[in-house]
Amino acid sequence: MEIIELRQLLPREVEQRREEGCDVTSIAQRVAALDAESVPELLALYDELMKLSPRPDFPYEEPSDLSMIRALRPAGPRRISTDADAHQLLNRILGAYLGRCAGCTLGKPVEGWSREQIRRYLEMAGEYPLRSYFPVIDPFPDGLELLPNYKETARGHVRWMARDDDTDYTILGLHYLETHGLDFTTENVGEAWLHLLPYGQVYTAERVAYRNLVEGYSPPRTATRYNPYREWIGAQIRADGFGYVSPGLPEVAAEFAYRDAALSHVKNGIYGEMWVAAMLAAALVSPGHELEDVIRVIEIGLSEIPANSRLAEAIRDVMRWREETDDWETAWEHVNRKYGHYHGVHTINNAALVAMGLLYGAGDLEKTICIAVMGGWDTDCNGATAGSVVGAMIGADDLPYKWVGPLNNTIRSMVAGYDRSRITDLAERSLAVAREVRARWG
Repeated sequence: MEIIELRQLLPREVEQRREEGCDVTSIAQRVAALDAESVPELLALYDELMKLSPRPDFPYEEPSDLSMIRALRPAGPRRISTDADAHQLLNRILGAYLGRCAGCTLGKPVEGWSREQIRRYLEMAGEYPLRSYFPVIDPFPDGLELLPNYKETARGHVRWMARDDDTDYTILGLHYLETHGLDFTTENVGEAWLHLLPYGQVYTAERVAYRNLVEGYSPPRTATRYNPYREWIGAQIRADGFGYVSPGLPEVAAEFAYRDAALSHVKNGIYGEMWVAAMLAAALVSPGHELEDVIRVIEIGLSEIPANSRLAEAIRDVMRWREETDDWETAWEHVNRKYGHYHGVHTINNAALVAMGLLYGAGDLEKTICIAVMGGWDTDCNGATAGSVVGAMIGADDLPYKWVGPLNNTIRSMVAGYDRSRITDLAERSLAVAREVRARWG
């Protein structure tokens, strides 16, 4: 490992250890004053950080072992009965795929923008609040140019689901299950990354885990070795393929998600993926898509992660704020005030925005994805996840053409062998796996 990279990772690791409840005061001061030019010296400092333990007064319980996670989760329906036939389940699964693609496409042109930047851009276009794919202002206003991918993702330009890691991982989830079966392992996930996913198209925790795999390390070491991104959003965006094949089986979906997440993440990074997968499993068999149905789906997702975790606390905060105000912008202020200190691609703050979009969208696809994206931070991820959940609740037949028609039933992908996949084909393949899952656990 080079000195430049270590100098970049160390401050991030200080912050990560602080968030995990460790007292980093002394080491943080030494890192801030760092002038070391020796790799061994820097590695020794990093190792010292990793040996820290949470303070005795740290109020959360956040294990990374599945059996311990399950021991700390609240009561919940591990299986939900359903009389949905194959056609109805396919409609719901396809709805989830389409909702995910629409939400992801919506958020891509402003990925990483702040809430203030998004609002200013839309107000300049005369289109606040957001109600459609982002408009293109010509010429762009100073300092507010859409990301280059707007040529595939802005209004009037959408021809398909443009390539994105959010949908690459959805495809990969299906691939693991089709290739290795229902007992696929975390090692199988790593093998698939190395064979099917270009290193240059993975980021933060995934990039570190990928490099650790190349260097010969195995899970769970791949998730912890020089990886200060291990509670960031990368695992949460990988959940969907596991939820799609587990209709009515949130515990199974969460376990699939755990096996995937453990390659690159720990603690709340893992919980984010388990929460989303379990929500999707519940959403696919939800009797409706009114606000009370949305709340039920979120609750079922929470029933698969530790009740006394930072992520669970954040989601329950958003649920409480929804009870207190009908104004999502007021709720966003609460989210930002309490959780805005996290990095813009951390799991916890972005999961809060997903929950906000779901709760204030109240079962309406357009409202859900637009609110999730207008919140800022990791906009494509949040739009995708929120759209996936509400799409699963509504079903493809009732999704607005305005959002799903421009996708032309096509996903572009960097996953080898999957570029230009038909969305309907992926949904049918997910249904085939879902039949196997239901046959074993249903």
